Amino acid sequence: MTTQLPSINIKAQASHHAIFLLLVGFILLLLTLLVSQYYWQSLRLVLMFVFLVALVVMITGVTKYLQPQFSYHITPKKLEYMHIYGSWQLYWQQIQAIKPIREVCGITPIDLPYIGIRLVNLESLAQQISPRLANRLIHEQQPLLKFAYVQQLLSLEQIQINFTPFTVQSGLNISGPIAAFLHHCQSLHSALGYHLYLPETSMDRELNDFHQLLRQCQNASQHYDKDLTHGHMLNH
Repeated sequence: MTTQLPSINIKAQASHHAIFLLLVGFILLLLTLLVSQYYWQSLRLVLMFVFLVALVVMITGVTKYLQPQFSYHITPKKLEYMHIYGSWQLYWQQIQAIKPIREVCGITPIDLPYIGIRLVNLESLAQQISPRLANRLIHEQQPLLKFAYVQQLLSLEQIQINFTPFTVQSGLNISGPIAAFLHHCQSLHSALGYHLYLPETSMDRELNDFHQLLRQCQNASQHYDKDLTHGHMLNH
């Protein structure tokens, strides 16, 4: 008999209020069309502005609605990140460290809105990430590269997209968007100390609270299999 693993599902902040925004945008659009039937000549500029606002609100609602239902799926075996462009998953044993990103500029500490994940090696990530997501994350994480460049942690060459093949620890050559993302991860690791960066907008709670949750899950995973095996032995 297969034992069902306990799990935690995390919903992203980015997906909140999708239906509300769709309804507000739709109602605003209908009202604008109704009013324009009688006051178009006198209120043309105002109505055009309100019409554009309604479209923006609706498009924002649609974008939020199309996001995956959950952004993280956490079990005693692995951490899975889900994005509209794809997903990656990592076993806890493949993760070396998890920590919020804090840098010091001069004497001033700066907290960046990310949690960093340092991997044992990049080969595990290369096998688990989809090409579409790899390509997307390169662009989403440009602010991190720019921050590293401004702080002189990376050179101008290092923050450019690198499409040359990437050789993983086993000697396998990776090409395409995944190779570019692995180069990207390597650059960020050399600058900030971590390979993967979980944005605060992908969480349903404060960044430090989510960090504590991940640490607790990783620590618990080390004992889960032992406890499960011991329980089966007692049952038999």
